[in-house]
Amino acid sequence: MSTLKLQKRLAADIMKCGQNKIWLDPNECSMISNSNSRQNVRKLIKDGLIIRKPVAVHSRARVRKNTIARRKGRHTGRGKRRGTANARMPEKIIWMRRMRVLRRLLKKYRESKKIDKHMYHNLYLKAKGNSFKNKKHLMEHIHKQKAKLSRAKMFSDQANARRVKNKETRKRREDRIALKKKEMLSALAQEDELVNKE
Repeated sequence: MSTLKLQKRLAADIMKCGQNKIWLDPNECSMISNSNSRQNVRKLIKDGLIIRKPVAVHSRARVRKNTIARRKGRHTGRGKRRGTANARMPEKIIWMRRMRVLRRLLKKYRESKKIDKHMYHNLYLKAKGNSFKNKKHLMEHIHKQKAKLSRAKMFSDQANARRVKNKETRKRREDRIALKKKEMLSALAQEDELVNKE
């Protein structure tokens, strides 16, 4: 019995696949061994005596199952980790995400007139200097800052009102004193006139 090496090689070349993928009908060995040209091999392929084996299954079912489990936090303990913490989730990416979140919030607040451009600039630099660990922290800081500013404004307004009131009181008092002085002088002048007439 021949090895059918030639036929296998020719069939692989015709079907454009590897020799391991070629199946030769074991019941028709004699007929296949007589075919020593490409034309004859093509005929055998057409007749179904030489077949290309199907592609072996490479299932991803287990991979998908494990991925779902990992999303739940399974198989990610100390013993499963190969890279450093920074290699698995770089600090730079965490920083970039945090900065983008904070800057987006500041921009939104500035556009909606919740903060003015001076406060925006001040908070932008503070965020860059790592003052706020998250969005909530920044929002709380903004509320405190606004409350502080409104309180300072209220006190300054009260002080201004007090100053204006005191000024008016002082002016009224001065006017009153001036009026009294004038009345006294006029009274004295009248008395002097009476004395001179006598």
